[in-house]
Amino acid sequence: MKVVHLTSAHPRHDIRIFVKECQSLAAAGFDVSLIVADGQGEEIRGGVRIHDAGAKRGGRFSRMTGTVHRVYEAARALAPDVVHFHDPELIPAALRLKQAGIKVVYDVHEDVPRQILAKHWIPGAARPWVSGGFERVEDWAIARFDAVVAATPHIRERFAQRALHCVDVCNYPILDEFLQETDWNARRNEVCYLGGISRIRGIGPVVDALPETCARLNLAGPWSEPALRDELARREGWARVNELGVLGRDGVADVLARSKAGLVTLFPTPNYVDALPIKLFEYMAAGLPVIASDFPLWRAIVEDAGCGLLVDPQDAGAVAQAINTLFADETRAREMGEAGRRAVLAKYSWAAEAEKLVALYRTLEAAG
Repeated sequence: MKVVHLTSAHPRHDIRIFVKECQSLAAAGFDVSLIVADGQGEEIRGGVRIHDAGAKRGGRFSRMTGTVHRVYEAARALAPDVVHFHDPELIPAALRLKQAGIKVVYDVHEDVPRQILAKHWIPGAARPWVSGGFERVEDWAIARFDAVVAATPHIRERFAQRALHCVDVCNYPILDEFLQETDWNARRNEVCYLGGISRIRGIGPVVDALPETCARLNLAGPWSEPALRDELARREGWARVNELGVLGRDGVADVLARSKAGLVTLFPTPNYVDALPIKLFEYMAAGLPVIASDFPLWRAIVEDAGCGLLVDPQDAGAVAQAINTLFADETRAREMGEAGRRAVLAKYSWAAEAEKLVALYRTLEAAG
């Protein structure tokens, strides 16, 4: 079965799309291609053919129109049996591909209607209207697609009654990348934050917490709000930040190996409280105790595993106290890290999620 994944917004080597899903399907024997829009040309890697629909030009509106159209045209040209798309802006293109007789799988990474409520670029008064309008469109489209792949059980539950097939494929880590043995005594007095950096992902209180600790922060990832970096650079805590930029997988593994705790202190927005952030499970896989936002779902994971401390993510003092608690009792911190690793091995690995994805495709294949 010929499968084509589509993205108009994500990078070509995106961890969920390319490394996990595309390569897992290719390893299972499917003919897999990925269409991206980055201007970097054609490529074959990991058994996946990557096709470039051309670099994104202009702003957000241009991407949602011109870029989406080029991705659609590239998909039609490949004549796939199944298209598997990853961006909500591709819903109109996916409906057209469905009308052309192609099976369509919608990969829902986020609870987008709830995410819209926190979008800084949408005027505050308009957000509920935009959110509600998008939810109605998404619900209508879901019933016309062949399957939904949801990034969390919470998202799956939202679509389970509407979708023909619906499965949660959680964004858990590929364990081989993180299960390296690291002598705890070789770790430094550093904590780490990996992933996209923005105000609502909690970077402000983390930087403000640093002067009250003996820790440095290993900060790795892209800035969603460039002006925010300049603002934080003027704060006292910035002197304790190791700004590492965007790292490859080897660089991420090195940061995890040298740090003593991992931070995942996202703010309590509607989209985040039910999310399963990959960084949480990467920290656990690497044997790091976690300092996490005290959301009910995350509390259940962290307390069940005994792998870290929970804090109010908007309280710099609470973040500082958690760091100091772990650094003051390194035996306890090491035991928490080991407990997190055991939990990932038992419950939170990509291998089991890949099996669910492949099983869905076998179902689609059998349906003819």
